[in-house]
Amino acid sequence: MNVHHAVEQAARDSYGRLVAYLAARWHDIATVEDALSGAFVAALETWPRTGVPDKPEAWLLTAARRKLIDGARRARVQAKAEPALLAMAEEARRWSRSDEDFPDERLRMMFMCAHPDIDPSMHTPLMLQTVLGIDAARIASAFIVKPSTMGQRLSRAKAKIREERIRFEFPDESELPQRLGAVLEAVYAAYGSGWDDAAGADPRRKGLTGEAVYLGRLLVRFMPDEPEALGLLALMLHCEARLEARRNAAGSYVPLSEQDTALWSRVLIGEAERILSCAAQAGRIGRFQLEAAIQSVHAQRAYTGRTEWEEIALLYEGLVRIAPTISTHIGRAAAVAEARGAESGLALLEAIPAETIASYQPYWALAAHLFKRLRRDEDAHAAYSRAIGLCTDPSVRDFLQRQAGQQ
Repeated sequence: MNVHHAVEQAARDSYGRLVAYLAARWHDIATVEDALSGAFVAALETWPRTGVPDKPEAWLLTAARRKLIDGARRARVQAKAEPALLAMAEEARRWSRSDEDFPDERLRMMFMCAHPDIDPSMHTPLMLQTVLGIDAARIASAFIVKPSTMGQRLSRAKAKIREERIRFEFPDESELPQRLGAVLEAVYAAYGSGWDDAAGADPRRKGLTGEAVYLGRLLVRFMPDEPEALGLLALMLHCEARLEARRNAAGSYVPLSEQDTALWSRVLIGEAERILSCAAQAGRIGRFQLEAAIQSVHAQRAYTGRTEWEEIALLYEGLVRIAPTISTHIGRAAAVAEARGAESGLALLEAIPAETIASYQPYWALAAHLFKRLRRDEDAHAAYSRAIGLCTDPSVRDFLQRQAGQQ
């Protein structure tokens, strides 16, 4: 492995863990990010001469600590910062000489990012960027806003943290339930970002679904009685169970309805079902439990050979009432189209406000499919063109082009 690849690997594997570790002790997320960026630049300059260290995280931590010392000197706050710097130095030395893994404090950091003094709409984006290393463009895509807009919002949030000296500290136990929603959203958004890159074409999203499942398991271990944490983990495991069936041997995209259920993992389906059952015992239904229940109905096709679309449509009715997002409305339209006919589904789809779906690819893909079923060829052609133009996955684009050519 050459040095550039080693630095990229360290960034993928350790960036979020290092930010979480440093921010928990330094309490200034923007300064920590600057120091860590400097550490990665130093690695690119130093490792070609010295070789890649045995413990890259410990090396990067030491380098980031030096950057923080330099910054503290310039700001003349070194005396105040000295205890944190000394503690970091001691811990970096210990990790470099031991077999211990670098600590994973990302979950702790995510709860810190949901600080009540930070704009609630920025809690999840802040977690996605600082803890999971997802860039502003991908976060913007998940929140259906322009990348420049999301970049500005993130910059403003960090500036507010710095200017108002909001301290990044782990909340009391009594505050955790209020912050849980934003943490769940971030884990789910991270999973969705990785899931959208099924072909693995984007190295920045490689392994992101696995990281999200890992964080979901940590969250369940940390808050075992929270049904929505259980629901989210069950949802992700149901999706993971179908991972091998999403592409055929040639690497082409296979939609859910055409997947070979023999390729679905019964082990993961079973685990997801057990977790969802535990969540139901709490008697507090929520968004993620309903989404997991929808995936549970899909999973039954592996045992019965058929999909109960009416049951899925009813679950979406409940989901739309709890979480009326664009993706939920589109999911309901798709389920209703299968259960009650394409015209019923299209009516629900066309009721979604036009200004919210102009650049939302799943809307146009479903619209094209329904127009095609209704033999509205011109509308189908226009919708396929739009869906293909908005598609970022080459395999899905090829699938849509084949569908469009079969009109």
